[in-house]
Amino acid sequence: MLQKLPIGYSTFKDLINENLVYIDKTKIALRLIENGKYFFLARPRRFGKSLFLDTLRSIFDGDKELFKGLHIYDKYEFSKFPIIRISFNDGVFKTKEDFNKTIFKILKENQNQLGIECDEVEESSFCFRELILKAHKKYNQKVVILVDEYDKPILDNIEDTEVARVMRDELKSFYSVIKGADEYLKFVFITGVSKFSQVSLFSGLNNIQDITLDRNYSTICGYTQTDLEDKFKDHLIGVDMKKMKEWYNGYRFLGESIYNPFDVLLFISKGFEYRSYWFQTGTPSFLLKLIEKHNYYLPDLENIVKDESMLDSFDVDYIELETLMWQTGYLTITHTETILDNTEYHLAIPNKEVTKALLGTVADFMIKNKNTTAKTNGMLRALLKLDFKQFEKNLIALYASIAYNNFTGIKLYEYEGYYASVFYAYMKAFGLELIAENATNKGRIDLTIKFPNAIFVIEFKVDGANSALQQIKDKDYPQQYIDDGRPIFMIGIEFNKDTRNISLFEFEEYLS
Repeated sequence: MLQKLPIGYSTFKDLINENLVYIDKTKIALRLIENGKYFFLARPRRFGKSLFLDTLRSIFDGDKELFKGLHIYDKYEFSKFPIIRISFNDGVFKTKEDFNKTIFKILKENQNQLGIECDEVEESSFCFRELILKAHKKYNQKVVILVDEYDKPILDNIEDTEVARVMRDELKSFYSVIKGADEYLKFVFITGVSKFSQVSLFSGLNNIQDITLDRNYSTICGYTQTDLEDKFKDHLIGVDMKKMKEWYNGYRFLGESIYNPFDVLLFISKGFEYRSYWFQTGTPSFLLKLIEKHNYYLPDLENIVKDESMLDSFDVDYIELETLMWQTGYLTITHTETILDNTEYHLAIPNKEVTKALLGTVADFMIKNKNTTAKTNGMLRALLKLDFKQFEKNLIALYASIAYNNFTGIKLYEYEGYYASVFYAYMKAFGLELIAENATNKGRIDLTIKFPNAIFVIEFKVDGANSALQQIKDKDYPQQYIDDGRPIFMIGIEFNKDTRNISLFEFEEYLS
């Protein structure tokens, strides 16, 4: 009989007692306990942070028998410590009053759990400190603090800078208690999605270890390929593992690539249907608005390189788009390069699920029209048939469907990058192999698409003085692909900012 899947479970004790599938993370937990006191981990939503945090809770609760058969069982001296568990997963955070109401509720639950009663105070930070001191005194043991989704009050208000600042300042005051209580603390582990600056969690705790990009802890959350082939072997009989890996693997934190657990569990439970399970749990509305606000050139997603400071943190007053995308899981680190002791991080979309769902959502958002399926599918079929006239018709129809008010304000119709971004997003959402801004010795190719039957080299222009197709020919862009074996077609697409659509569409097969 197959073990039950742990869908919706984040309590370690329940998972073990009900004999659900469990990927043993206790070797990593033991490494943490033996090598430090203060830790911070950032991971995207639904990556298993809450379950790992609860695993730590069971370890420090001294419940040894729960770990029978797991790595830590005979390697750790189990003892019971007083534990303060703070989770911001639930609650509404729109005002300072909302924040205080939620945090006092959390602190009250911890008082009840520990059998402690704190004095009535106005500031949550005072109550937090009193709870630590009284727990230490009552149990004659140092206190363990576990914080889940520390930054949720900020993230819930990321589109409202004023409210986000209020939440940031409240959190800053609250977390400052930890540094002052050092002598009473055994272990502190804090999780979140982002690493915000100006929160004393990081400025005050000078000795906190950020393990987000520590190779020793790269698989602390998520499933590895070995995990799937071992623990989920009986659940994945008949599955094309290569295809599954293309769809759901690909997240890297400077170590082995991993799967999002939510995708794996839903994929199995839904009968092996390839769908965007993780992406559908939260539409990245703020991300979409940032892309629009900054007129972001989407093909640049193919060539993102950042230094360590860009990936480390950001503040509510300034949010770097690529940093936000990395921290929320829409980008991942493919590899690093070191130049004169400076580390460069190369980023890309992690897998097929995120590529299809994110780029399709972004494209629909950019043209403010969700009824594009027939047009975009028509473009794909036309290119597969090398029917360029039909491709042109579908492309004109796509741009004609863009809502007029999408061209107002920052005058997107004046930028060839806007038209290129819409086209790129839809093509990328099909899972095609695209190369954007590919550098040659004579310039940069706007976009190259590799189909099974052909290669298309595309140049975009808005009211250009020179022909887009002629530029491809003059600079001999396709020359680098002549050894591929597939036929190469050059496509020049020119837009008119008055009609806000294609003014000239030219194509020609490249003959070397």
